[in-house]
Amino acid sequence: MIPQDRHVPERLFLARHGQTTWNLEHRLQGQLDSPLTADGIAQATAMAEHLADSGVVTVCSSPLGRALRTAVIIADRLGADLVEVPELAEVHHGTLAGKTWDEIDEEFPGAREERAANRYGWAFPGGESYAQARARARKALSSCGWASAGVPLLVSHEMIGRMLRAELRGLDASTALSLRHPQGVVFQIERGVERML
Repeated sequence: MIPQDRHVPERLFLARHGQTTWNLEHRLQGQLDSPLTADGIAQATAMAEHLADSGVVTVCSSPLGRALRTAVIIADRLGADLVEVPELAEVHHGTLAGKTWDEIDEEFPGAREERAANRYGWAFPGGESYAQARARARKALSSCGWASAGVPLLVSHEMIGRMLRAELRGLDASTALSLRHPQGVVFQIERGVERML
């Protein structure tokens, strides 16, 4: 199930960034950013406690502020090295980033329907598709393997996280798109088998 790249870790942990202000406002973030809420900081702290005895010594993080802030909280608690991995950034939402779906429906009529018709291949205007992001996820896994001593923790985002999990578990597009990653939850993936901590 795991890609045949010998640098992809056979075992890793995957976390999503803590809750942000735009999460509360139901705004698409993409590669724009908004700060963690107090709950988001608490989620990061709780994830760090869950991982205290995990053996993680390297935290690979998306460079986006919400993920990096989450990663710093966890890495500090674990005494782990922190490595920014650009390919762990969220799927690029292009001109739709920063907007709610109500605003998108008004400004880009038909975009929601086009996306629903081909969710995997549809690219955000000026951004990227899940299909494009999956290739980036593959590269991120290899980069984290190179950067890590032992079992790494990857701190990323929900949409790119679907593609990371799809690569690690050998999932098809439809199954990958059905995956959810609530904030405050850490997954352990080992040899293609996933479990929630």
